Amino acid sequence: MIDLKGKTIIITGGSRGIGRACCLAFAKEGTNIAFTFNTNQEKADELEKELVALGVECLGLQTDARDYDQCRETVRKTLEKFGRLDMVLNNAGIVRDKALMMMSVEEWKDVIDTNLGGTFNMTRAAITTFLKQKDGCVINMSSVSGLSGMPRQTNYSASKAGIIGFTKALAKEVAGYNVRVNAVCPGFIETDMVSGMQAKNREKIEEAVPVKRLGSAEEVAKVCVFLARSPYIIGETIRIDGGLAV
Repeated sequence: MIDLKGKTIIITGGSRGIGRACCLAFAKEGTNIAFTFNTNQEKADELEKELVALGVECLGLQTDARDYDQCRETVRKTLEKFGRLDMVLNNAGIVRDKALMMMSVEEWKDVIDTNLGGTFNMTRAAITTFLKQKDGCVINMSSVSGLSGMPRQTNYSASKAGIIGFTKALAKEVAGYNVRVNAVCPGFIETDMVSGMQAKNREKIEEAVPVKRLGSAEEVAKVCVFLARSPYIIGETIRIDGGLAV
């Protein structure tokens, strides 16, 4: 297994939810953390304090995942601060759920450009570094919605299915350079995205999940750490959904 101590990872959308759990999980492995956030400076500052308390160096960067130039600047600043970049975890994502007949062009584009476009932007910004050093790891956050589809989520499901295709294609493209690319597919996870859900809707979801509960962000983070430490897992898509998409 690969020792992650002293390595550097960029985690997009790192200040909340699954991204935050991933930042903390990698920090506990001794990994230096560069994380991006979109708007919430307060949450970013809180996370930086937690990461420093764990004994690692960190860098919080306000970055719009839809903007390739901003992603490229994030990579540059990370290399400038840490002197190395070993991993990218593409976690930044949004939802704009709505029936297709009611969905605006903007709601479609926002989700595709953030979720799928953001995965391309940050990976494209980092891939040259990985290829030159013949070492690197990319972990992409997809979803069970990208595997089985969900009603009122044509934009989200399309973006997450695209991430799976992106992962498989890139994994074959760069495996010969010792660059590993994998994806994880969370199901319903306890995050801000579901915290405002009505009780009756939450009960329906929990009933639909074979283990009868939502997953935790920490459970997703542990799988991401496992993938980062595993040298021979290439192009895989791992579900973390309590059996929802079986």
